[in-house]
Amino acid sequence: MAGKSALQRTARRFARSTSGNFVIMMAFIAPVLLLGAGFGINIAQVSNARSNLLAALDSAVTSTARDLTTGTIKEEDARTSLEAFLFANGVRSFSKRDRLTLDSVVLDRHRKTVEAQASVVVDVAFPLFGTANVQTITTQSAARYSDRKIEVVMMLDVTGSMRKSGRTDKIGDLKTAATLAVEALLDGNRHSPDRIRVALVPYAASVNAGALAHKTVFIEQKNGPNLPPTGWTPPATRKDNCATERKLANGNADLTDDAPDSERWNSTTKAYYKALVNRDERLDNETTTKCPAAAIVPLTTDETALKQVIDSFVADGNTGGSIATQWAYYMLSPNWRNAIADAGLGDGPADHNPEKIGKIAILMTDGEYNRAYAGSSSSMTTNSQNNARNLCTRMKNDGIEVFTIGFALNNSAARTTMRNCASPDTPLTKHFYDAATGDELKTAFNDIVRNIERLALIR
Repeated sequence: MAGKSALQRTARRFARSTSGNFVIMMAFIAPVLLLGAGFGINIAQVSNARSNLLAALDSAVTSTARDLTTGTIKEEDARTSLEAFLFANGVRSFSKRDRLTLDSVVLDRHRKTVEAQASVVVDVAFPLFGTANVQTITTQSAARYSDRKIEVVMMLDVTGSMRKSGRTDKIGDLKTAATLAVEALLDGNRHSPDRIRVALVPYAASVNAGALAHKTVFIEQKNGPNLPPTGWTPPATRKDNCATERKLANGNADLTDDAPDSERWNSTTKAYYKALVNRDERLDNETTTKCPAAAIVPLTTDETALKQVIDSFVADGNTGGSIATQWAYYMLSPNWRNAIADAGLGDGPADHNPEKIGKIAILMTDGEYNRAYAGSSSSMTTNSQNNARNLCTRMKNDGIEVFTIGFALNNSAARTTMRNCASPDTPLTKHFYDAATGDELKTAFNDIVRNIERLALIR
């Protein structure tokens, strides 16, 4: 019995002992761990290769679509162009040329799309389950090209707060940023002379309507009517070309983009009148500049003329932001085409047609809108902000893409106005920019120009 008891004790001690269990477990687990590690490395290699290939193919397809859009290449050259972009990006960053293949290119002339498939051969670290140590990765990409033309209006703040002060030169920063934007936009006309046109609306307490003022602006007289009389004819002379808002019979702002020769009914006088834009008599009470020396420039491809106007900017005056927004709207409205052409200022805006025309408004300010002459409210600031937001809504409803830039804003109401005026952001496109410095202002304009070109491709 004693021997049996000793044997049982020994058996129990052996059962409880774990000194060799770890070795036995590792013998089973190690191959699994090694297999998992190898599989993980392979997955990482394949994923990285796929990501690099997709990025290169996306870039090649988008670049080719852009060149088709601008007329840089013809449709029959699409494959050659796409292949060149693909190999330039791929060989430089992740693959040897003999391992990279453009499998197919499909050009759909009806839908105006470029679709491509590409492959790359990659070495994998661990050939698992009998697989070879190389794998072929394939991916696809597509983009639209377009024959859309683009109309861009740049509404630019030249008010007194933009004046140079010490080391801060806001008006100089604006000149630089706006000039670079004009150059970048009109660079798209290298192969198609009138694909992109640009308009300018400089503003202070009002705008300088330039040659447009003669037949479109009604000059109010002290204690006189707010509306032009029946049978109104342009005056032989005028004190200036300043313009404020267009007014309704009740004195509120007329926020439509109707043509200036449209007829309105005055229920008080029982007569029709032309929907001219007003030059409010109270503008003469401004103690600073009434309207900028730089006049509005309707849509044009003349880069030199645009840059000369920008270079002439002088900072002075209050901030008639809603007045300027109204005139930016006019510069994109086909209703104003005849008035612009009649003034000898170009062909004017094209009809609204999203498939053929992209219309873009860039609205920029460095402060709170504080001048509005139409409306019954005693607060010019409130009227200006409300009118601007309503005008932005009208533009967006008409299919105009609205980008806004706040420059060194220190006023929350101004920031809210600009944010509300902007078109809604998308995952790819930002519409409101809050630029604190001159460099950030240049970046904002540059980003918008890039987005404008991309928007022309994806419509």
